[in-house]
Amino acid sequence: MFIDPQAAQRLDWAKGDGLLPAVIQDADTLRVLMLGYMDEGALAMTCDSGKVTFFSRSKQRLWMKGESSENYLDVVRIEVDCDNDTLLVLARPQGPTCHRGTTSCFATAPGNFLAELDALVARRKAEMPEGSYTSKLFNKGTRHIAQKVGEEGVETALAAVAQGPEELAGEAADLLFHLTVLLRERGLGLADVEALLKARHADPGLLHD
Repeated sequence: MFIDPQAAQRLDWAKGDGLLPAVIQDADTLRVLMLGYMDEGALAMTCDSGKVTFFSRSKQRLWMKGESSENYLDVVRIEVDCDNDTLLVLARPQGPTCHRGTTSCFATAPGNFLAELDALVARRKAEMPEGSYTSKLFNKGTRHIAQKVGEEGVETALAAVAQGPEELAGEAADLLFHLTVLLRERGLGLADVEALLKARHADPGLLHD
């Protein structure tokens, strides 16, 4: 079940003449992808199929996003706003969301770049394209990647005490990239680290302050 049953029962379908706006957000990068509308049938089909389905106001029928392009939106969960008249759908896109071939229908929609980088590193590991530096790192294995993380950590520390802010930022960027690769090499992602930090934040006994 992608939506809390009690929240679903509270939905105010009458306010929008049977339609609710549905904001689609990338579950990993948090970038807003598009806005559509759902009626009760579209919401039911979305929950049953696991793929975002809208009620098309122009076609006057249910329309599964990706039914022609195969750029489906795989549902992760659905949230309901405080007025029970708007849906927030967290989903993972299978390709571009916009009909123009772009990631989002909103050209400058902000997102979480580190999550995008993590997803790119995961794709590199799955596809291992030739000529990719990331692929070369994966080919050399855990020990080599761990060594690179250690080297970048030392360089970051040295930059902090002996160089300027620009150099420190550059070394920190190198460290974050190689750490992301190491996590993926071991079957983890940045989201796993984020979840652990959130758990520590929620438990005062685990905080490092």
